[in-house]
Amino acid sequence: MKATKIVATLGPASDTVDIIAAMIEAGADVFRLNFSHGTPEDHSGRAQRVREAAARCGREVGIMGDLQGPKIRVGKFDGGRAHLEVGQPFILDAALDNKSPLSNSERASLDYKQLPQDVRAGDTLLLADGLIQLTVTKVEGDAVHTVVIHGGELSNNKGINKLGGGLTAPALTAKDLADIKTAVDIDVDYLAVSFPKSAADMQTARTVLAAAGGKAKLIAKIERAEAIVPQTLDEIIEVSDGIMVARGDLAVEVGNAAVPALQKRMIVRARDKNKLVITATQMMESMITAPVPTRAEVSDVANAVLDGTDAVMLSAESAAGKYPVETVKAMAAIALAAERSQVYELDRDFINQQFVRVDQAIAMASLFTAFHLNAKAIAALSQSGSTALWMSRHDSGVPIYALTPEIAAARRAALYRGVRPVVVPFDADRDRALQAAEDALKSRAAVADGDLIVLSCGEPMGKSGGTNALKVVRVGEHRS
Repeated sequence: MKATKIVATLGPASDTVDIIAAMIEAGADVFRLNFSHGTPEDHSGRAQRVREAAARCGREVGIMGDLQGPKIRVGKFDGGRAHLEVGQPFILDAALDNKSPLSNSERASLDYKQLPQDVRAGDTLLLADGLIQLTVTKVEGDAVHTVVIHGGELSNNKGINKLGGGLTAPALTAKDLADIKTAVDIDVDYLAVSFPKSAADMQTARTVLAAAGGKAKLIAKIERAEAIVPQTLDEIIEVSDGIMVARGDLAVEVGNAAVPALQKRMIVRARDKNKLVITATQMMESMITAPVPTRAEVSDVANAVLDGTDAVMLSAESAAGKYPVETVKAMAAIALAAERSQVYELDRDFINQQFVRVDQAIAMASLFTAFHLNAKAIAALSQSGSTALWMSRHDSGVPIYALTPEIAAARRAALYRGVRPVVVPFDADRDRALQAAEDALKSRAAVADGDLIVLSCGEPMGKSGGTNALKVVRVGEHRS
């Protein structure tokens, strides 16, 4: 079984229980609901189908809601599109109604009316994921005058980025606030926040989520130039539950060549701080229309796995592509092959490590013991799943099973690298609880009689954050 998790976006190509179930069987662990598209009813229906498919497969999988954020877009064109020629003048006009088809090859409306205040002559604007490049020549009132450097076809609602960042749009829009309420109603396990510039943006999102009654974990999508400043990035990671290396808009703002090194740095920083990390955007892009990936895509996914990402993500490939199930299957095979090539150096991870919490020390001791005893599995009995999360920050090659009575904790653990979540009722008696854990692993063919397993638990049982005991047992032997 692969350790790296797969996040698959749902859409028209993957909108039935049968297809979702097939994707789960192929290796999908978390399903993404993209709030940039669809209605609350669409998202609710998809969430229900995920739960139904997961129950059919006997698996706990997670659901992640992904907020649109302040994606700055041109409006609608007369005829749906316009062609921009290199060297021609082109105006971005904040005074035009962006909901009417008023744009043309000379002038386009905007949904972000503050753009004239955020740019000046000499700035570079990138449209349609960077395919079209404009240089600002002057700003007059509501009109941003530009000249086309790289031309091409520009269609309705294409995005605008400023090279190097610097746009002042807030991370949460009115639409996002409404979508957070939808996410709470659906009971998503994770909520991804688009375009945060600072830790304050994530703290605001957490406050809004809590006020709406939500308990989802927050993922910060790193896609603005401001967010990759080392101190700012560390601050965002600290106040989030995880980050997403959102390579699309990030590449447009900082340049394609800068992204691979940033990806590696972000994965390391997140793992160092015991936070989750998802690598996203165009990982298997060719499989939108082709039944097999390119060799470059295989290398891309494998390198993210070798870097230590918790999850790799599919967007249009699984939402709108011709081969959603085959894409998941191919991605799972790549991840597994990359993991098998890894050399585990767990001892090195523990050099100069200091633990101030008992539960975290037990988690690390369980990893160390299982690694050196060549145990078949680690069973982390945990109310919240935090013990399994800490274990998952280090690669030991030993499968980790997060055993929890809380369905919500199990669904969250579906995103943790190397962790298999299992819902198991806890007995107040420790020995009976440990026996139930052993039985749960045997029933899933994860272990067999004679195998060595490492168990961690807390006493008294059922107390969140109370992991304080480690036990090594041989499956099938009588316990005193």
